[in-house]
This record gives sequence, structure tokens and C-alpha cells, in this order.
Amino acid sequence: MPLPYDAGYALCPCFWGRRPGRLVSELTRLLPSWQDLSVLDLGCGEGKNAAFAAKRGANVLAIDASRLALRNAVAAWPRVSNIHWQHADIREIELLPNAYDVILAYGLLHCLTSESQVLRVVADIQHATIAGGFNVVCAFNSRHQDLRAHPGFVPTLLAHDDYVRLYSTWALDHSTDTDLNETHPHNGIPHTHSMTRLIARKPSHDHPA
Repeated sequence: MPLPYDAGYALCPCFWGRRPGRLVSELTRLLPSWQDLSVLDLGCGEGKNAAFAAKRGANVLAIDASRLALRNAVAAWPRVSNIHWQHADIREIELLPNAYDVILAYGLLHCLTSESQVLRVVADIQHATIAGGFNVVCAFNSRHQDLRAHPGFVPTLLAHDDYVRLYSTWALDHSTDTDLNETHPHNGIPHTHSMTRLIARKPSHDHPA
């Protein structure tokens, strides 16, 4: 079955561009040094966020369910070391506890097929984050979605406040519900998504996430 963005990956060798996501860039304010950090990029797409972290010295595991996305990623970042590309579905792999300094879920969660899957994946990535580590979440939310550019895609939409509640025991360094206006290069259709964007820091003390 085609994945939500496979049509774009097939037609455009760099569908998402080469600049990192805004929240990933903003994380450098909280993490001036990425040297030797362990970073997990879930739903890595074509790797722009993974490459950003790796070029700053992090060791990155970049996972996506789309073979086309990973094909483009390998072609886009041939000289960036410290990235291990893995084809996998996050719903079918087990994440080790307390294994990562930073976990990125950039555009991943709304691609899952049910709210229960979203809740389980968020719990898994929280469990896999070290104390004091960060989760960066960017996801469509339920406020407003214009899906004309995504025929056949039915995203799973939680409210912005639902995502905030999932991180209620973490420190929220960034939490916004704003509109993303974009046009994808393969079809040229302008459209708007309401987006939840979070940077959350896991408590350093022994507190359940």
C-alpha cells in the first residue's frame, strides 16, 4: 500500500528540501553541543533533520517506513557520516529504554492509523528517552486540515491540548498550535495544516513520563 508521501518521494528527489525543521534548529538553543549525542529520528523522510544532527556530531538512527524516502535520503546526504538509515515501521519495532538523548517525531504521529497507536508510540518514545533528554514533536492536529494536496490520506488527528497532556509531566520548552501554509513540489496545490509543535524535556529526576 502506498504511504502518504510516496507520490512526492517518487517524483521529487528532495521533496522536503534540505533545511532542517524549525524546531530542530531551535533545539540548538537548548543543546549548544550535539557531539556524541544519541539521536533517533522517527519518520525521518529524506533525512534533513537527521543530517542536521549528524553534521553536529550526533550519532543518528534514522527510521522511515517508506523505501522511497530512504532512497532519496541516501542520495541527498552521501557524505554525512554518523547516520544509520533503517527501513522499519515504528509500530513493529521495540525501542530500548533510556537509550536516546533526543528523539524526533517530525511529521510522524498523524501518519499513524488510530489514536491508540499515537498514544502507544508517544509512550514508547518517552520511555526510550534518557532523563533530561528531549522529544521534538511536530504533528497535524484536529483544529483545521486542508487535505486537497493529499488525496486518499486520512490522518489521525488529536487536539493540540491532547498532545500537551501527553507531556504534562515533562518541561515544555516550546508548545504552539499554528498554521503551516505549504505547496508540495509534485502537485503545486497550496494548502494549510494546523500543526502542534512541541519541544519537551524529560524530567531529570525519577518521575514517570
